[in-house]
Amino acid sequence: MQFLKTLFWVVVAVIAVLVAKANWLNVELKLWGGLVADVKLPILLIGFFLLGLLPTMLIYRARLWSLKRRLEPLERNAAPVPATSSTPAPTAAPVSVDNGEQRLATDSKIWPTA
Repeated sequence: MQFLKTLFWVVVAVIAVLVAKANWLNVELKLWGGLVADVKLPILLIGFFLLGLLPTMLIYRARLWSLKRRLEPLERNAAPVPATSSTPAPTAAPVSVDNGEQRLATDSKIWPTA
C-alpha cells in the first residue's frame, strides 16, 4: 500500500512540474504607488494557494487543540473498573414450557430436558 501511495504522489508531482513548465510566463502585478512586480505564473499560483491554505490550517489546528484540551481531564478521571471475582455472574433459571421442555428465561431457543 505504501508503494501505491508513493507512486500516486510521484505522478502528481510530475504532472505539476509539466504544467508549471508549460505555463512559465511572466505576470505583471500592479502594486501600490505605481510599483510593478514581474512574477512567474506557477510561483504566483503556489503563493496564493498557500495564502488560502494557511488560515484554514490554523483554524483546524486550533479546533483540534481545544477538543484535546477538553477531552484530557475526562480521560484522566476515567479510571478502569477492576473486575471482582468474589461475586459470580448471575445465571438465568430454567423456565418450564407447556410441552414439558425447559428453556432459559433470557434465551429464545427451547432446550429439551436431557
